Amino acid sequence: MPSMILLNQMTKETVGGAINPLDGRYFKKTRALAPYFSEEALMKYRLMMEGEYLIALSFSRRVALRKFTSKEIKIIRNIYEKFDNISYKKIKNIEAVTNHDVKAVEYFIKEKLSKTSLGDSIEWVHFALTSEDTNNIAYALMLSDSLEYVLVPRIKKIVLELDVLAKKYKNSPMLARTHGQSASPTTFGKEMKVFAARLEKKLKELAKIKIQAKLNGATGNYNAHVIAYPQVNWLEFSKKFIKSFNKNRSQKLETNLITTQIESHDSYVAVFDAIRRINTILIDFNQDIWRYISDNWVTQKPKAGETGSSTMPHKINPIDFENSEGNLGLANALFEFFARKLPISRLQRDLSDSTVERAFGTALGHSLLAYLMLEKGLEKINVNEIKIKEDLLAHPEVIAEAIQTILRRENYPVPYEMLKDLTRDKQVTMQDFAQFIDTLKISPKVKLELKKITPLNYTGLASKLALG
Repeated sequence: MPSMILLNQMTKETVGGAINPLDGRYFKKTRALAPYFSEEALMKYRLMMEGEYLIALSFSRRVALRKFTSKEIKIIRNIYEKFDNISYKKIKNIEAVTNHDVKAVEYFIKEKLSKTSLGDSIEWVHFALTSEDTNNIAYALMLSDSLEYVLVPRIKKIVLELDVLAKKYKNSPMLARTHGQSASPTTFGKEMKVFAARLEKKLKELAKIKIQAKLNGATGNYNAHVIAYPQVNWLEFSKKFIKSFNKNRSQKLETNLITTQIESHDSYVAVFDAIRRINTILIDFNQDIWRYISDNWVTQKPKAGETGSSTMPHKINPIDFENSEGNLGLANALFEFFARKLPISRLQRDLSDSTVERAFGTALGHSLLAYLMLEKGLEKINVNEIKIKEDLLAHPEVIAEAIQTILRRENYPVPYEMLKDLTRDKQVTMQDFAQFIDTLKISPKVKLELKKITPLNYTGLASKLALG
């Protein structure tokens, strides 16, 4: 996991003057992503890639670079492991002259190493590379780490909380609605399990995605590598180097050997599409829980000092779920744009993708904020089982499906049509059903079976399904 020193040493701007709400109003809530997607973080990951590449070259027996000592390797790794705001400012000062951020990183490393025993090896820094070699590996690492240490744990926490609700309320019968109308009963727990199960599936899909990276030069052909050292198997070198980052990493990297100057970003899109689908499921959840709150099936705990409405004193608005829904929508809009833009590059290279990559943190920041607000909302809710039961019992028509199904089993003529005539567009009661059952030409045993059906016990396997 990247050092949290970076987070603590980040320049603190005046949040009230920020034009982006992630760096303004929600500054504290989104800081967990700063060590991965801030400008400082990008520089640090570039240093990591360049440093490890230099070390990998030193271990190759087929190039002229000498093998570094363990002490020298430590010197190289200290450049990124002890990276701080002072180092960041030095790189930015160099960039102000070069007008090239990756070249500034190269010069910074050379300056650092020139004062050490590695001074004889500084021209091997960025050897045969193009900027995109550095950048694409840096972004692959940033995505991998942010998923592993920030985003996926937050989603798993939501799943855990939904599972708790599913188990607690597995036997709590609830009116279901299809097309907004009363429908066959379910349980509150089972409906929570639906969302938990959907999210679990998507997390598994996300975990299987390998983020592709490349190390093959200016147009993807290893031109500079081969002209300098034709005897080196650069394909194997690339695969081994990129694979070296996978140690203790849950979101793995994979080498893409066939590219133009840029890695095609298809795997980025796969990652973002997986997160977008997770976000869409959570939008669905936010809208459902909003409706349950509207129906008073779910209540919210009041917090001392908080105001729900500027004019209506009684209100406790579901603002956390609404905030979550809005941020999920913002994130998904960016993810959809990424999917349209990132796989496209004019001929062998254009820089439009570089500008878009800098917005990764924005999309993921809105996602993270949405997860946090959803968690906050879940912490404040209570399930109003009394109200849920009252509303379910107010809709006895939902057992019509059960009665007509048993009558079908008994080969009774036109049972569906009979129940349709009894219930459709009518306010029926349990007494109406009892009288109807008494008119049927069926055995006393089946009549008793039918009369035992109530909206409270007509829940099928919902209780079992709630447990997964």
